[in-house]
Amino acid sequence: MDSRSGIENSPDIESNFNTSSRRSVSSIHSKASHGNSIRESSLSHSGSKPVRYGSRGADLEAFSVSQKEINEDDARLVYVNDPVKTNENFEYAGNSIQTGKYSVFTFLPKNLFEQFHRVAYIYFLVIAVLNQLPQLAVFGRGASILPLAFVLLVTAIKDAYEDYRRHRSDRIENNRLAWVLVNDQFQQKKWKEIQVGDIVKVHANETLPCDIVLLSTSDPTGVAYVQTINLDGESNLKTRYAKQETLLKVPEKDGISGLIKCEKPSRNIYGFQANTEVDGKRLSLGPSNIVLRGCELKNTSWALGVAVYAGRETKVMLNSSGAPSKRSWLEIRMNAEIIKLSIFLIALCAIVSVLAAIWLKHHNDELDYMPFYRRKDFSDADGKVDNYNYYGWGVEIVLTFLMSVIVFQIMIPISLYISMELVRAGQAYFMIQDTDMFDEASHSRFQCRALNINEDLGQIKYVFSDKTGTLTENKMEFQCASIWGVDYSGGKPSSQNELGGYSVKDGKVLSPKMKVKVDPDLLRLARSGQNTEEGKHVQNFFLALAACNTIVPLVIDTSDPNVKLIDYQGESPDEQALVYAAAAYGFMLIERTSGHIVIDVQGERQRFSVLGLHEFDSDRKRMSVILGCPDKNVILFVKGADTTMFSVTNKTLNMNIIRATEEHLHAYSSLGLRTLVVGARELSASEFEQWQSSFEAASTAIIGRAASLRKVASNVENNLCLLGASGIEDKLQKGVPEAIESLRTAGIKVWVLTGDKQETAISIGYSSKLLTSEMKQIIINSNSKESCRKKLDESLVTVSGLSHGSGVSSGAGVRPVALIIDGTSLVYILDSELEEQLFQLAKKCSVVLCCRVAPLQKAGIVALVKNRSPDMTLAIGDGANDVSMIQMADVGVGISGQEGRQAVMASDFAMGQFRFLVPLLLVHGHWNYQRMGYMILYNFYRNAVFVLILFWYVLYTCFTLTTAINEWSSVLYSVIYTSLPTIVLAILDKDLSRRTLLKYPQLYGAGHRQECYNSKLFWLTMMDTFWQSVAVFFIPFLAYRKSTINVSSIGDLWTLAIVILVNTHLAMDVIRWNWVIHAAIWGSIFATFICVIVIDAIPSLRYYWAIFHVAGTGVFWLCLLLIIIAALVPRLVVKYLYQYYNPSDVQIAREFEKFRIPRESEAGQIEMNPIDDPPRRR
Repeated sequence: MDSRSGIENSPDIESNFNTSSRRSVSSIHSKASHGNSIRESSLSHSGSKPVRYGSRGADLEAFSVSQKEINEDDARLVYVNDPVKTNENFEYAGNSIQTGKYSVFTFLPKNLFEQFHRVAYIYFLVIAVLNQLPQLAVFGRGASILPLAFVLLVTAIKDAYEDYRRHRSDRIENNRLAWVLVNDQFQQKKWKEIQVGDIVKVHANETLPCDIVLLSTSDPTGVAYVQTINLDGESNLKTRYAKQETLLKVPEKDGISGLIKCEKPSRNIYGFQANTEVDGKRLSLGPSNIVLRGCELKNTSWALGVAVYAGRETKVMLNSSGAPSKRSWLEIRMNAEIIKLSIFLIALCAIVSVLAAIWLKHHNDELDYMPFYRRKDFSDADGKVDNYNYYGWGVEIVLTFLMSVIVFQIMIPISLYISMELVRAGQAYFMIQDTDMFDEASHSRFQCRALNINEDLGQIKYVFSDKTGTLTENKMEFQCASIWGVDYSGGKPSSQNELGGYSVKDGKVLSPKMKVKVDPDLLRLARSGQNTEEGKHVQNFFLALAACNTIVPLVIDTSDPNVKLIDYQGESPDEQALVYAAAAYGFMLIERTSGHIVIDVQGERQRFSVLGLHEFDSDRKRMSVILGCPDKNVILFVKGADTTMFSVTNKTLNMNIIRATEEHLHAYSSLGLRTLVVGARELSASEFEQWQSSFEAASTAIIGRAASLRKVASNVENNLCLLGASGIEDKLQKGVPEAIESLRTAGIKVWVLTGDKQETAISIGYSSKLLTSEMKQIIINSNSKESCRKKLDESLVTVSGLSHGSGVSSGAGVRPVALIIDGTSLVYILDSELEEQLFQLAKKCSVVLCCRVAPLQKAGIVALVKNRSPDMTLAIGDGANDVSMIQMADVGVGISGQEGRQAVMASDFAMGQFRFLVPLLLVHGHWNYQRMGYMILYNFYRNAVFVLILFWYVLYTCFTLTTAINEWSSVLYSVIYTSLPTIVLAILDKDLSRRTLLKYPQLYGAGHRQECYNSKLFWLTMMDTFWQSVAVFFIPFLAYRKSTINVSSIGDLWTLAIVILVNTHLAMDVIRWNWVIHAAIWGSIFATFICVIVIDAIPSLRYYWAIFHVAGTGVFWLCLLLIIIAALVPRLVVKYLYQYYNPSDVQIAREFEKFRIPRESEAGQIEMNPIDDPPRRR
């Protein structure tokens, strides 16, 4: 439960006590209406005090600097209704926003600077520059720079279009209109003209133009309802409050002035600390007093506020950055292969240079008259003989090396980068369109928020999952209660004649929107009221459930004008479930304002003054409310986790009740229910006075406010009388047990990290098939570092004994182990020398279940595995407390659930249900990894075979670095001739069907074993490349060595042979043909013929008509045929032998599909590699 909105400040309730010791301090006003009465209570004395609202959640302190204490030097000063003075002194940001990255003048330099962060681009730029030098010019100057220019241009166009859309959105946003107070009159201003210090008026259903501190609202109590769906995705209404001192001021008449001292801008959308001085009075401001840019005003006619943060300093803009940039494992590994290719390229260039040096030494006397090396120029008409530019033996070697680098430059495939981006975009499209990952409940599709790690989905070894809202629905349903030591767990669906949850006023029926099953005995006691001792305890229990929350009741019309429904809006599903349960038993929350609540108690409407409220925080793990009751008493109601509630319970009252409640809690947790403990105590006048003065001092402090408020709350929350406990069911999402079973079968280890009790987590573990009866459970619940160390040592011995004692060589016979550890133990283990022991223990366990963990501990667990293992990690969650875990993992997945969209906004991928993880990983992940790995190796092969043909030619042309293949064909080779087929194949080809991949999850192990991309495959590919280059070069060379064919003609033959070869090579590896793949492969070959013909038909080029000289003979076509046969037959033979004698799981399954083995074999009897590490073959 994370309550973030609450009640503060009531203008109509005087809540200051005098120093007298009287217990009855309120006056009673009765008002009858048609048999129903509203009993009103207020605590009065001279003067008025604001309602208390404190103890902001400390669990958010690590989220942002907003929770850090601010001092006077760091305070931001805002003069109310004086933007000129405010901005003259401090120069705060204006309200104009700019999300665009570039301007017209900065686009070219900034975009090029960003693109050249890729080292390969710098490499090709250096090559292009070298080719511009006359001494090194090998290709035409334009042709040499064309590949790099093309890639830069395509990326620049994409970036420019995206930035244009951002600028267009900015213009629309900045030119929206808002009402701003100018010269004591409200006038419409463009959003971009609003300044810090301006007073802004917002009407119902309008969006807030900046972050404002509320001054007044249309509600007489100062409450405003806002919807933050544009900020965090949460659709529930939140309450915000104006201060009593500014509530009745009319800006147009009274004028408003004052000074606000607030914290500097921060990203924390849930934190705000400030003081304000109004009419010489100092008031505290908190998160409930500020409304953020992007929120919408709902159920409130208008609201006034002063702008404190504007433009880029607003919290929504500070949070506008996307998910952290991540690089895929394949891309990182690819860099290592590129280094190997670079070394190979340098080696080729060195060989050419050394051989050129030897040749120059041997032919030194012939250089004066030898073509390409002649040193004498006889072209002068006067017969004067001049020397050509000849730089000597040493310089010629250096120039030869540099020219070699230029000629062999495409050894590093520049087109691979843009191909990978296009392939990832295509893969993302098909993932988004997958109907198996469409969530019918929320009507949401799968979201691919990070395009650069698609292939990592096929290599996940560890899945770290939140429980609530991720494995479960996060739709809470009240199941049972323990009240005063009695267990009431016999709930059944309510029938109309026994419903307690309705209220009648003026002939109109008001009932809760959601029905709750009730226990008949408990309902009878709830209706008995104060007549019996048991009834009194039941009434106090349900009164606590109805009052101790921040729920906002909204009345909804129905088709029947006499019947209306109450919809309880709140940020916590737990609170909603408890309030609906209280309503079902006759304690219906009807109205909430900043100073009071109205509860219909068994048909009688009673008004309670809300004197103070301390919100839930992760330190206290509880929340409390102080009520002024109709019987003139002041009661503190508290609810929270059992771990903290029993420590503040008065154990001298009745230990039997406490022990019985503890037993009931254990039973509820074992059933997988979420539990809360409820307590209360009556405050004396002196106790309330002491609390009030302490709260005043703490809430007006700038330095140490959060800690002071927590201390005030802790001081009053003690010596509680235990009322009882509740059990709420959070049902598993559909398909979760089957999904976890599939993931585990695939060799993926699933860890669950939850803040729930250990018993609750274990129960959910069994129901989700995460835990099984044959598992050995190791439980670590320690309260000291030494105790943790001892338990870890013992557990390691236990696990080692289980594995060695099995007496089997395969992991299949080892008894699985489940590690269950709590957050307290992790406090002593994480960030200490015990981390390594925990990792070694967890690595040997099939399941790890972490209970009672804080958000940062979740991230710590992920880091524990990520930093100590090469295995890929995935984290999945649905709430703000999962953000750090999602960002820490290699792949982060957000669930768009009940807890807003914070997790989605921080994730790489987002979806609606946990079960979608199975098709995402086992199907799309497998496909993406297999296709991307093949595409990278194919690109290396495709470019290397071209370079080696150039290398062989250099060896037979006196190492002069001339090329038979013209420069235009060299440029178009990677752009037109061979690029499209590999892109299409990497998007559309499927090595296995979806049905097979889902039926046999073990096939996912191909990614764990890196079967599609590894060093062995790289070197085998290079060996095959070497052989194919020999076949392509030497068959035409031997066929035409004694002919008079010119260089350009044989160059065209080599060009066509290479293109046909690499595309046929690709065609051999296609698994599932379709018309698009056919068109891409055979169309590329056809396009190559057309391009060669067109290029050779241009009279101005030196290779004019070359193709027509050679293609008219039978030798030309015979060479093409022999090249394809000679180059590919060895590959075909090796591939057949390898797949026949050493088939992989994927190959076996593919044959299973292809030859349609009879159905009796479809019961899962395909023998596959074991999933244990290290991989073994049977």
